[in-house]
Amino acid sequence: MILQINPVNPQPRHIARVVEILRKDGVIVYPTDTVYGLGCDIASRKALERVRRIKKFDNKRHLSFVFADLKTISLYAQVADKDYKLLKRYLPGAYTFILKATRLVPRIVLTKKQEVGIRIPDNRICQALLAELGNPILSSSVRLPDDQLLDDPREIERIYKGQVDLVIDGGIFLPEPSTIVSLFDGPPSVLREGKGDVTPFLPD
Repeated sequence: MILQINPVNPQPRHIARVVEILRKDGVIVYPTDTVYGLGCDIASRKALERVRRIKKFDNKRHLSFVFADLKTISLYAQVADKDYKLLKRYLPGAYTFILKATRLVPRIVLTKKQEVGIRIPDNRICQALLAELGNPILSSSVRLPDDQLLDDPREIERIYKGQVDLVIDGGIFLPEPSTIVSLFDGPPSVLREGKGDVTPFLPD
């Protein structure tokens, strides 16, 4: 099933429909400010297990969450004062920050290092979903087996048919992964260069 949502002014009735699916252990594909993501409500263990099966992940690779605001992040990640200032400066934006997870993070999505990737995408559909749901949403980029990112909701719906409950059509855009910055141990360290500018996180 595919649902077209206005990327500038998301229709409240459509957002409510998607959230109802998420609350019933649903798995969706939705737009962020970088790529289309595969996601679910992190409060649903059943949905988290489905995402892991779809993506064929193990606990060596971290999964990221998207959040509505910084206040929510502090419930799921340990944020030092210096890190909070950094997050406040660069989020919302095209970054994934790696932090130490708190006990609220479901064990099924934790790495052995107890890391968690956090994002606040600069995307109105994504923000509307988070506001309506009230929980973070799991985020994992939608890709082909050769690791190519997908940008067309119609193609995504064809490829993932039978695996996900809904694909949100938020338009076609050039997909580019987020820049991953680790704040887990020591000074900021760039783990992957993506859409977000890496300059502020490079050593002097």
